[in-house]
Amino acid sequence: MELSSTKKVFLFFALFSFLFISFANADEKTDQVDKVFDKWDSTASPGVALAVIKDGEIIYEQGYGMADLEHNIPINPKTVFRMGSTSKQFTAACIAILSLQGKISLDDNIRKYIPEMPQYERTITVRNLVHHTSGLRDYCGLLSLAGYVSYLDHPTIEETNEIISKQKNLNFLPGEKYSYSNSNYFLMGIIVNRVTGQTLNEFAQENIFKPLGMKNTHFHGDLTVIVKNRADGYSPEENGFRINMSTFDHVGDGGLYTTVEDMYLWDQSFYNHKLGKDFVELVQTPGELNSGEKLDYAFGLRISEYKGLKTVGHGGSWVGYRTSYIRFPEQNFSVVCLANLSHINPSSLCQKVADIYLSNQFTKKPVTKPEKKEIEPIELPIEKLKNKVGNYYSQEERMWMSLTLEEGKLKAQTLWDTLYLVPVSETKFFAVDAPVDICVEFFDNKVELDIWGREKITFEKGKEIPKLTETKLKNYVGDYYSEELMTTYKALIKENKLAVKHRYDPITLKAVDTDRFTTGGMNIDFIRKKDEITGFYLGTSGIRKIKFVKKKD
Repeated sequence: MELSSTKKVFLFFALFSFLFISFANADEKTDQVDKVFDKWDSTASPGVALAVIKDGEIIYEQGYGMADLEHNIPINPKTVFRMGSTSKQFTAACIAILSLQGKISLDDNIRKYIPEMPQYERTITVRNLVHHTSGLRDYCGLLSLAGYVSYLDHPTIEETNEIISKQKNLNFLPGEKYSYSNSNYFLMGIIVNRVTGQTLNEFAQENIFKPLGMKNTHFHGDLTVIVKNRADGYSPEENGFRINMSTFDHVGDGGLYTTVEDMYLWDQSFYNHKLGKDFVELVQTPGELNSGEKLDYAFGLRISEYKGLKTVGHGGSWVGYRTSYIRFPEQNFSVVCLANLSHINPSSLCQKVADIYLSNQFTKKPVTKPEKKEIEPIELPIEKLKNKVGNYYSQEERMWMSLTLEEGKLKAQTLWDTLYLVPVSETKFFAVDAPVDICVEFFDNKVELDIWGREKITFEKGKEIPKLTETKLKNYVGDYYSEELMTTYKALIKENKLAVKHRYDPITLKAVDTDRFTTGGMNIDFIRKKDEITGFYLGTSGIRKIKFVKKKD
């Protein structure tokens, strides 16, 4: 039946109105998204590449800021970024593929493939590596303690493998705990190479990147290789920015370069099953501890939730790059944020973009206005800040946190970083300009450090330490050697304080307890036998109790 002219006109205007409203709503959302990134949308700042994915399509992509400040090259969706630990899901994918091909078993002893690893009290399996339950010390910290600098030195794969294999002890028995360690995924890259005879990049190209059409993605195993459209990494400084790049070309735990558009192709593989349904199921299977406790960590992917909605994703942080990928599988919605500035928090930005598009689907209500006031900084009298100053120790993590006052603000010195804290109440503080969300809450003689809402560390306040005399300080002076790091540290007195010198200038130590000292990146616990100092244990983030023995005069 043919429609009348009146009905045709009506349908035309109805369709026009529908499309107009749809486009208007889309424009309203993208305008809101642009406001989230407005801070970096400048020709004078590094920034972010963004892709918003819904129902199998990129519904919005944009670049904000500059990929290269020296040559005035802006960021766009085809800009290539170093992914940091967001790379781990691709290394784990290679391991999953080898497992599904029957070439390895996840329950194999890793010494089957890396026989130079020590035989510890309990076997470390490939599965332990995948889920960060091995207890292995983090190689990034080991290299740093051995004297390597990420932006100056170029340790080989063999050197890094040797330092991991030299470790006589683990942080804990395999399977007993979850503790994120880059050593796990570095060794997974070696396993792929030794099983297949291919580099990690060659195997990934053949089995992941080429099948998915990811033409601008690769594992960067050679720092001399030119990467077209690469964004430089930056860190802020007082008068602008400085280049923050790395000479490391290790792959496995990191080292992947890609774009937001290629990440879209990877994202879609979880729906179109181009790599297989068994693959998709396996890589999203969380690990578990020996106790049966389920983890939220699968194959380089964290299975979590945001405001009541299930999420799958991972973040990355290395030198001047910060990256995040978050997928809401039940909403067929994902966000990819890749940044080239060290102080950008892309995980938070991904969540803010999700807030714009999924606000009517959250099962947990967003923060209401009265609660929102609670997270606004407040002013506290200086006396209430002073009573929080002191040294705090975590028995479980075996590390110190020192709180001091600087220009009327609390400063926390941890093994990872220096954090400047702003109060939102008398007992709760938030870290400002931190790459991840960190909350510090005070209780009676205790402090709880909440990292990203995923990990909580409790510290107890230590006692006051009497000032050390020069005579007492001289007891610590000497040379100390570590077989595990194959290096010597020198303890000396500098400006009436104990200091340690390794490769560069001496680092002043702060006394936090009897025979216990700390500095920005490490803790030193001296070993005393019959009132004689015989050595010390050194610890840092991801590393516990590396033994140094004092050399005889």
